[in-house]
Amino acid sequence: MITNKYYDFAKKDLFPLCRSITGKGTRDTLVKIKKFFPNFKIYSIKSGTKVFDWTIPAEWNITDAYLLDKNKKKIINFSKNNLHVVGYSRPINKTFTKTQILKKIYSLPGKPNAIPYITSYYKKDWGFCANNKIKKNIKKKYSNSDKFKAVIKSSFKKNGVLNYGEFYIPGKSKQEILISTYICHPSMANNELSGPIVSMSLMEFFKKNRKKLNKSIRFVFIPETIGALTFLSKSLVKLKKNFIAGYNLTCLGDERMYSCMLSKYGDSVSDSSLISTFKRKKIKFKIFSFLKRGSDERQYNSPGIDLPVTSFFRSKYHEYPEYHTSLDDFKIVTKKGVFGSYNVLKQAIEIIQKNTYPKAILHGEPMLGKRGLYSRLSKNNSWKKSRQLLDFLQYSDGTNSLNQISKLTKIKRGKLNSILNTLKKFNLIST
Repeated sequence: MITNKYYDFAKKDLFPLCRSITGKGTRDTLVKIKKFFPNFKIYSIKSGTKVFDWTIPAEWNITDAYLLDKNKKKIINFSKNNLHVVGYSRPINKTFTKTQILKKIYSLPGKPNAIPYITSYYKKDWGFCANNKIKKNIKKKYSNSDKFKAVIKSSFKKNGVLNYGEFYIPGKSKQEILISTYICHPSMANNELSGPIVSMSLMEFFKKNRKKLNKSIRFVFIPETIGALTFLSKSLVKLKKNFIAGYNLTCLGDERMYSCMLSKYGDSVSDSSLISTFKRKKIKFKIFSFLKRGSDERQYNSPGIDLPVTSFFRSKYHEYPEYHTSLDDFKIVTKKGVFGSYNVLKQAIEIIQKNTYPKAILHGEPMLGKRGLYSRLSKNNSWKKSRQLLDFLQYSDGTNSLNQISKLTKIKRGKLNSILNTLKKFNLIST
């Protein structure tokens, strides 16, 4: 299976990396992906750059972190699991009392074996994360007079960068499908790496079959939220011009029920293609309300951006028990799970590839008369042909397939290709 190679790669080479919204771990992830795809572009945008209402923060890196008890034993150790440190922690080298240090250790009492994933990106803070057994052990084993030394060897680089990656496969048309996934979380398999596994598998498949592509495909690997905003700030004009459909990929690796979050109004090309795929494959699925959004569908569907991107999941973020903890590993992400998600999305993309979505080029209704497309004499119902051209154009907004236009205009499907060719001949429409 095409996904096996990237599953093994993610498990061995990507899972151990300490990724964040900036820094070496994220950069190394992109560099490793580029080894499979030489034309994969890696962008570097400077810290301090304004991206809409946000500002790219200083680049954060970490080399080590640990908590020593009174016997200088490491009771929390970043080198054993990079979730043990609050993301974007400031450097610290200081001794604390038991009461003080317990306030800086985050755990999940309801999940005693799980290390939680905690971050503090935009306000400098620090802390450790541990399973609740460790925290309870500190409470019971040590006296209130015992001291603990907290060491976090991190740094902030004001002249650093935010990195994201992009891979573009040109098709016969400039109309493009956007596939977005993120690369900003440390060792979590479903929430973090299942999306890149599926994306890379799709990249390989469509690259090999690019001569058959009717529409172009753009893949982006970005840090969630700030990365999406950065990518959009650099590419929005181009995206607006060519965008036909888009998918945000995350949490695709388990074998639980498929689910999705449709675009803001639930009527996009990517919405209908994904739902159609589920139905064709007779797959049970769940649709989550857009009001429960929490990933990059927020940015793509936002006012002013208005790219109707659909999010595709197996178990949606926030909805499965291992989410944002050390339990989200390759025990729950399986080769079968990833391959199933890849197959669904591949077919959804192929549906979009096969359909034609005409888009009017001019603003407003065109003057057909000067192009010889409007009869100057009212005889023998000659206006009907002109009317059909204008009706076709009215629904050519880039979101309706030919079948949908046929239903909306009551024009028989057999006549649509003739109308389409006429409008293309006079440069009134693009596909």
